[in-house]
Amino acid sequence: MATVPTLTDALLTLENRVATLTLNRHDLRNALTGSHLIEDIVTTAEWVNRCQDVSVLVITGAGSAFSAGGNIRDMANRSGDFAGDVAECAERYRKGIQRIPLALQAVEVAIIAAVNGPAIGAGFDLANMADIRIASENAKFGETFLNLGIIPGDGGAWFMQRLIGYQRAFELTLTGRIIDAKEARELGIVLEVVPADELLNTANTMANRIASQPPKATRLTKRLMTMAPRMELKDFLDVCANFQGMCHNEPEHLEAVNRMLEAMAKK
Repeated sequence: MATVPTLTDALLTLENRVATLTLNRHDLRNALTGSHLIEDIVTTAEWVNRCQDVSVLVITGAGSAFSAGGNIRDMANRSGDFAGDVAECAERYRKGIQRIPLALQAVEVAIIAAVNGPAIGAGFDLANMADIRIASENAKFGETFLNLGIIPGDGGAWFMQRLIGYQRAFELTLTGRIIDAKEARELGIVLEVVPADELLNTANTMANRIASQPPKATRLTKRLMTMAPRMELKDFLDVCANFQGMCHNEPEHLEAVNRMLEAMAKK
């Protein structure tokens, strides 16, 4: 079993090729700033890419909130991540919270956000950085930056419009309104809404299904899915051909084919 890194403000477990990252600062409603959660998330993302024993990363929150995003008290005091003049503040963003979208976009395995409660501001954006979102009935979502007189500085305006389209993303971002889990599902933000006590079981069922697939082909497929929107078809097909050649030469391919033949023989 792979060695799991020690984190400061989050919990990380690995079981059956599924890594679960639990944001564990309930006292701050899992705010990403004013805590060590940025570093914990980046550390986990980098570890996942190195660890071949992981096929899925589940991200959830401890307590009542998924993540409240930025620490509003620090904003009020112009302290912590929000201190300094324009240049200093910009540098804090680059070296701080903006490390999260870059790290998660580079993750080679499936990411499932199990949204247990409110995902507000940067917390909403964190959920949107996942490949799949499953929400509890207690979840709420809000792109609330303008309500505080700031912009989505962590990349939220980039992620949400790719998820639900420009018009819907524009409306949510410019109004700053908070939506419940039901509306989030109707908009296509979340895949499924479940009772709170079923959230982790539902997320783990999906994670385990993905984790049961051949791991090397699964990682290559994730890469293809993320590359496709920014590539021309001909170039994309060239990459597919090379990836497919790699897959055909992996032992896991032959093992999967033999399992399929054995199952067919039993019918």
